[in-house]
Amino acid sequence: MAPRILAEKLRDRLQRFGSAQGGNVLLTFSLAVVPIVSAVGAAVDYSRANSDKAAMQAAVDATALMLSKNIAGLTSSQLNTEATNYFRALFTRTDVANLAVTTNYTTTGGTQVVVSATGTVNTTVLKVAGFSSFNLNVSSTVKWGNSRLRVALVLDNTGSMAQAGKITALKTATNNLLTQLRNAASQNGDVYVSIIPFVKDVNVDPVNYNQNWIDWTDWNAINGSCSHSQYTTQSECLSKNKTWTPDNHNTWNGCVTDRGTSAAPSILNTDTNVTPPAPLVPDTLLPAEQYNPCPQSAMGLNYNWTAMSTLVNNMAPGGNTNQAIGLELGWMSLVGGGPFTQPAMDPNYKYQQVIILLTDGLNTQDRWYTDQASIDARQQLTCNNINAAKITLYTVQVNTGGDPTSTLLQNCAGSPGKYPDSDKFFLLTSANAIVTTFDQIGTALSSLRVAQ
Repeated sequence: MAPRILAEKLRDRLQRFGSAQGGNVLLTFSLAVVPIVSAVGAAVDYSRANSDKAAMQAAVDATALMLSKNIAGLTSSQLNTEATNYFRALFTRTDVANLAVTTNYTTTGGTQVVVSATGTVNTTVLKVAGFSSFNLNVSSTVKWGNSRLRVALVLDNTGSMAQAGKITALKTATNNLLTQLRNAASQNGDVYVSIIPFVKDVNVDPVNYNQNWIDWTDWNAINGSCSHSQYTTQSECLSKNKTWTPDNHNTWNGCVTDRGTSAAPSILNTDTNVTPPAPLVPDTLLPAEQYNPCPQSAMGLNYNWTAMSTLVNNMAPGGNTNQAIGLELGWMSLVGGGPFTQPAMDPNYKYQQVIILLTDGLNTQDRWYTDQASIDARQQLTCNNINAAKITLYTVQVNTGGDPTSTLLQNCAGSPGKYPDSDKFFLLTSANAIVTTFDQIGTALSSLRVAQ
């Protein structure tokens, strides 16, 4: 019963009592007991009911938030069952009877789910005044759908990932993360994901051998044959006035290395930014390299969850570590260029762009260097540019071999308005921690799409 109605009834009784003229002391005292007890009972019973209602509200809030993360693909019946089960697991007070949970899911004017719960609380002292129970009604609304996610997974596939169960854990963790992201999408296009396996190089798919964003200069000089079989290199062949014939480009395995000149990084710093490849500007092109081992082909932004899972399951360790090229092409996969096409952005939505970089080792080799400091310096420039572009960057170091904690990865982790951001850097000392860390990141990313 509402406090206002109860107060009005108590006031009426007290007024009638005060205006009475007859009776003796015993009768007067006896009559006074009823409104006094009612007032005390109102405070006790109402306080208990209000506590129950607050607990119900907390449980229904948590239920609505949970449903918003896992609602994709659920029927109306399944939705109600999920809501009821989750709510009852959270709300365990035994003095509330006749509990009922209902849900309402709509996509009109924005996606939302409304979870409501009702119940009754029997009174104790107030029964004397004729009030047997309080009715409790609570509800919670979670709206989302005006925010969309685009996530690039930049994953270390180098040879050291074969150790300590790391590649197996990475596959499990990534598949779990993909499931979380898929469930965060109420419709196709809400969440796009790209996957960039990296070693020293990145594989942009050999089917692209005839694309004009590839630079074949170095590849042609290394992969070919001389008109005189005695000479096996282009320089030796040409120095003897023989003819060098490059191999057919359709024999390329799909790997590309860092952008720039063959001798050193370009003055355009194209290895640290996402300047689109332009056929008339060689330093912007992706240099083909017949690197062996070449990882699985990178996959641009998409929501083909089955295809992404297949790619992840086929990942295999091999090769040296060049985080920098994985990071650059992960960024390019979000904005488009070269092998990547950026899906159009709907102006009615707000977009969150995220890169997750996982590696188990320090940098060892890129196109020009084999010393960590030189590679790290180039990568730090890339990280600075990513932050300037207001892209959130998670960095995960899986350190099972006693390597130093990566200062580079700590300084690269960031989010819009906070750079570096220590909350976005994870130092792991076991393979199993990859699974729990990706789950934590996935939960955070899913929450980006929810606005209560």
